[in-house]
Amino acid sequence: MAEKLKPDKPATVAEALAGYFTDKGIAGRVKQAAVISDWPELVGPQIAKVTKPLSITSDGTLFVAVSSSAWMQELQLMAPSIIHQLGKRGRKIKRILWRATG
Repeated sequence: MAEKLKPDKPATVAEALAGYFTDKGIAGRVKQAAVISDWPELVGPQIAKVTKPLSITSDGTLFVAVSSSAWMQELQLMAPSIIHQLGKRGRKIKRILWRATG
């Protein structure tokens, strides 16, 4: 039987979880879902103030609530740019569906 080599130092919880997610083949999905918690950092304070990400599907559709119809129209025009910026940060979003709440 082959012996397992002991690592030089114990793994952090983040490293252990990253390894687990990679082993299970869901690391990409976890990173994709992090768009929701990272939204303010990803889109900036002005957009974050009037939006709230709701959910994301496995095929890359992001659902976002918007505070008004006027903002929703503006964001629909900005969607390709936002998707491009998210992609540059490693977030695989194919489309954004905006939902006015006010």
